[in-house]
Amino acid sequence: MKLLLTSGGVTNDSIRSALVDLLGKPIEEASALFVPTAQWGQPMCSPQSVWNSTAGRWRNGVQSMVELGWKSVGLLELTALPSVGRERWEPWVRAADALLVDGGEAVFLATWMRKSGLADLLPELHDTVWVGVSAGSMVMTPRIGREFVDWQPDGTDETLGVVDFSIFPHLDYPGWTENSTESARRWAANLSGPAYAIDEQTAIRVVDGAVDVISEGQWELLNAAPQIA
Repeated sequence: MKLLLTSGGVTNDSIRSALVDLLGKPIEEASALFVPTAQWGQPMCSPQSVWNSTAGRWRNGVQSMVELGWKSVGLLELTALPSVGRERWEPWVRAADALLVDGGEAVFLATWMRKSGLADLLPELHDTVWVGVSAGSMVMTPRIGREFVDWQPDGTDETLGVVDFSIFPHLDYPGWTENSTESARRWAANLSGPAYAIDEQTAIRVVDGAVDVISEGQWELLNAAPQIA
């Protein structure tokens, strides 16, 4: 699977170009499935917020993931998949060029990815592009840190561990004092592995284990392994 891990979505030309490159074709020729599941685990989200993001009315002037010009977009709600049956939903996932995974609560999302069976399928989706927003990106990391656990505050902060780094999203977002650079550094100090703090204009691309950062904004690599001379 190819990963495009963002904080705020496809917010600039650089991130959009990276998405097209990962798809291997124009967005207009690609099909996508939108996954809103993470919102149900986030106390600040609601049925209205799920509708707004699904309908493309959520990003406050920023073009939403569902409105990028896809050939087709469908909705994939992970909490429904166990009752639908894998033989029905798996062909939908395999046929999609991209999975657009919205933000919310990353541990909740990881739980339903496991319960639904989607997590088990990921290693077989070699050409599929995973486009994450906030928690939709964080779910691919080993841990999200206690600061981002909202669904079960006394539970784990562990997620899927598809990549070997953690992500602090919404860096220095206006009005969100808890997302300052200083907060990101304190957060990273409680994690054992490398971590990226990224703002709304930044994405992390991962292909075959190779990681690079695409940014027209601000980002910082924290807990980086020391370089050997």
